[in-house]
Amino acid sequence: MIRIAMLLAALVISAPTLAQQLAAIEPAERPTLKGAATIMSELVRIGDLVDNAGSVADVAIFRAPDLGHTGSVSAASVIEAVRPHHIISLDTRGIGEVTVTRASRAFTAKDFEARLLRALAGQHGLGDAKDLGVTFDHGVRTLQVEPAAGELAIARFQYDAQTRRFDVTFEVPGSAVARRLPMRFIGSVAETVEAVIPLRPLAQNETIKASDITVERRPKSEFAGAPAASIEDVLGFAAKRPLRPGQTIRAADLQKPELVGRNDMVMMLFEVPGILLTIRGKALEAGALGDTINVLNVESKRTIQATVSGPGQVTVTRATPRLAANQPRKQNQ
Repeated sequence: MIRIAMLLAALVISAPTLAQQLAAIEPAERPTLKGAATIMSELVRIGDLVDNAGSVADVAIFRAPDLGHTGSVSAASVIEAVRPHHIISLDTRGIGEVTVTRASRAFTAKDFEARLLRALAGQHGLGDAKDLGVTFDHGVRTLQVEPAAGELAIARFQYDAQTRRFDVTFEVPGSAVARRLPMRFIGSVAETVEAVIPLRPLAQNETIKASDITVERRPKSEFAGAPAASIEDVLGFAAKRPLRPGQTIRAADLQKPELVGRNDMVMMLFEVPGILLTIRGKALEAGALGDTINVLNVESKRTIQATVSGPGQVTVTRATPRLAANQPRKQNQ
């Protein structure tokens, strides 16, 4: 009886110690749900979604999203999936769902175009890659492949220099996805030049600002004459005719902006050495900076020629008469 009492007392004493030991387990050592995961393979494993999953970390429980895509799985679904693998008390940390992203390597239409241009540049009588443009007969969609796949390469290539048509088949070494997809493309190649393009409608005689234009590469065959190739070629000039957005600006489309309009009232500046006079006048012609136009002096009613020197302003410069050199007076013979 005494022994039984002593055993019970020992259990009572040891119980708090056991509880303290259990409580002393660090939270970081417990299986904990992740908020997000990036997956490298077709299958989602326990360790992808759960920290401290232990020996079952490599067990697959879900299929991953498609390459380059993101999906989600609820915390409840994860709890049910890991329960048969002896993860009973999963700490969800209040997370309702886990975001799962399938890692990938993306090749865009620009990547396909650049690879093709590298193969064409300097070949078949063509120039540098920067001076060429590629048009595919059908749109090229972004290709998502495995992260460890190789570089985009050309497996087969045919080009007709007369028609400038191409037939090319691409490949991505090491990609099982790329092997299952159609990688053949047909299209054409064109020489291109840089051209200045309006971003908005420009009215006749409207002065062009930097915010009105951009530079794009366009097929050389579009132009009867040389287009304006840089922003500096256009800035400060006025549109000789209305210009539409996307229309290529040529030198023939530009003129110096009119500072004086026909029938405008202008300030006439008369300049002679040491003297500056101002008189009101009426422009009989339109003119840009530096143009010589006919102006009516409203006071004398005479028409004179003047040079446009600013907005609403013309300048009249009279040549200074040359003084005759003093000659020795002739002596009467």
